[in-house]
Amino acid sequence: MSVTAAKGFEAAGVEAGLKASGGLDVALVVNRGPLANAAAVFTSNRSKANPIIWSQQVIADGTVSAIVLNSGGANCFTGQQGFQVTHSTAEAVAEALGVSAGDVLVCSTGLIGDQLPLDKVLAGVSAAAAGLGDHGDDASRAIMTTDSKPKRSIRIGNGYTVGGMAKGAGMLAPGLATMLVVITTDVVLSSAELDIALRRATRASFDRLDSDGCMSTNDQVSLLASGASGVEPDLDAFGAVLAEVCLDLAEQLQGDAEGASHDIRIEVVNALTEDDAVEVGRSVARNNLFKAAIFGNDPNWGRVLAAIGTTDAAFDPYDVDVSMNGVRVCHAGAPDRPRTEVDLTPRRVELLIDLRSGSETATILTNDLTHDYVHENSAYAS
Repeated sequence: MSVTAAKGFEAAGVEAGLKASGGLDVALVVNRGPLANAAAVFTSNRSKANPIIWSQQVIADGTVSAIVLNSGGANCFTGQQGFQVTHSTAEAVAEALGVSAGDVLVCSTGLIGDQLPLDKVLAGVSAAAAGLGDHGDDASRAIMTTDSKPKRSIRIGNGYTVGGMAKGAGMLAPGLATMLVVITTDVVLSSAELDIALRRATRASFDRLDSDGCMSTNDQVSLLASGASGVEPDLDAFGAVLAEVCLDLAEQLQGDAEGASHDIRIEVVNALTEDDAVEVGRSVARNNLFKAAIFGNDPNWGRVLAAIGTTDAAFDPYDVDVSMNGVRVCHAGAPDRPRTEVDLTPRRVELLIDLRSGSETATILTNDLTHDYVHENSAYAS
């Protein structure tokens, strides 16, 4: 059910003919209330798609009645015509539901630079509005592009529910959000409280998914609250449940990354600050030599030390420990256990970096660099 698991929400996913490959390509999620509170975070890329520009205006007052999403086209760098498509899409949703267009978030995903056919988009909106119900699964499939499977997550709190769906398989890098994510809940919380909880949750989940270092123009994470449960939870308790959903979805995005053969969890411990831990972890996640070595099942820990040495984090590179899948291959900047003891054949790889300079920690999620990733992205627009 995902986005329809919480009380007060309906959804639909329909085929509007936007994707050359066919299949579901327009999703609609509607908040039936009694509240229409919401929060959202967006890509920090200066190159923003038309739906992002629109949705940033919509979320300003914290009121959202519905969110419409399409795959089959990013509607980015499409000029005034493209922005008009976004505007018309929101107006069509508003007319069908009897709400204000200024309370409708819009999301798009697909190839940059291609115009979306307005007639098909509007037909999709009409069909989705007519087919609303407990169709969260269809909605999660309608937002897929290069994804091999839908991403969904549900958690139950104390008398309330949080459910979400996500899409993303490439261009996964931090920027307040990663790809398209819709999360719904039936709690009674203000939009300001939702914003606090969402930013805390995304900071430790989507923001720390760094699959290929490439930031999208269309990234958006939206959180909608209906208040239908009547439960007003403690904000920290709600935030913990929300964080579980966000991390679950982020890990599903990692596991479906384009062409990946290894899912790499980089845990940096004993850093002087959390920012240092993030910077060190990200330096490894974005190091192509390290990622290529993991693809080849080569525990080349020297590439880890070379990568972290490019950062401004506070540590002594000759006092660092490195472990791979439980084997400490480097101790105090020198060889420890033989690298032949490291088994990198499983898909999951655990990299532990001990900076020995403080007490803070952070975890970054990434993938290896494979032939399939290069092939898929060399032919993406074909």
